[in-house]
Amino acid sequence: MVARKTATLTFRIDPALKEALRLAANLEHRSIANMVEVLIRDYCEQCGIEIPPSDEAENNSEVRS
Repeated sequence: MVARKTATLTFRIDPALKEALRLAANLEHRSIANMVEVLIRDYCEQCGIEIPPSDEAENNSEVRS
């Protein structure tokens, strides 16, 4: 099951950076939003920043009977 997104992030970006992001996303067959998420996760991993599990991820990991 795909996790539902629960937060919206809105920001302004230089058009050239947005185009580079779009090209990078296309190369990996991702949406721009998913590409941003991957980049943030990669950066946090490189810098040792822990990303706590979301409530939904915790609920999905429970054993169901």
